Amino acid sequence: MKCKDVIRKIEEKYPVSFAEEWDNPGLLVGDPEKEVKRVFLALDVTDESLEAAVKAGADMMITHHPLIFSGIKKVTADNFISRRIIGLIENGISYYAMHTNFDVLGMADLSADYLELKDREILEVTYDREGRQEGLGRVGNLAEAQTLEAFGRFVKEKFQLPFVKVYGDLNKKVERVAVCTGSGKSLMPSVLHSQADVYVTADMDYHSSIDAVSQGICVIDAGHYGTEYIFMDYMEEELGQMLPELEVEKMRVQHPCKAI
Repeated sequence: MKCKDVIRKIEEKYPVSFAEEWDNPGLLVGDPEKEVKRVFLALDVTDESLEAAVKAGADMMITHHPLIFSGIKKVTADNFISRRIIGLIENGISYYAMHTNFDVLGMADLSADYLELKDREILEVTYDREGRQEGLGRVGNLAEAQTLEAFGRFVKEKFQLPFVKVYGDLNKKVERVAVCTGSGKSLMPSVLHSQADVYVTADMDYHSSIDAVSQGICVIDAGHYGTEYIFMDYMEEELGQMLPELEVEKMRVQHPCKAI
């Protein structure tokens, strides 16, 4: 199977047209005509994940976060991004990223599934055409109200995290939940509008978090990696259904941040 055939199948369900304007999804390194037998999944192209892909004998690497965001004027070994690009090319690995298009069409409902949210709605609409709405994040209800502390432990358990950061009164009852994986600070106006009791996201700075609490929204910061590494398991299953003839391997789960 050629690389372009793998991409075509993926984009039938996750078109890049649903990505944000600032984003850079798609085939970023490699030849669309290259034959692909084995795909390696990771959240990011790091030195460690690239090494693992090479050891796995991958012909193609698929990540959530794009390795290349802005323009590159030269590709030389004295830059860490360029070194990874060189490594991909030298090892014959085509590289494809599916970022905010997947956030909208996959990750939003996937994260709501992890939290078992009912009666869910789109948190922030980014696409509204011909009667179809799609967007970032979800807001919905828990089966029953629970304390913020209990819900924080629930988030930690469901995402299998070493820790979460919780802002707000631990004894407060929460029932309506907003969730956006990755960096969710920019969606705070939509969270406030949703009348959620608590917001599960990542990369919330101190001031944004305490300001949210002051406006009645508790915050659970579960980490950028912690909320998005679920991409790997999900896409392993997706590719198994879409393209069962492909061999699929994935990066081991390795949280980059540790509490000591």
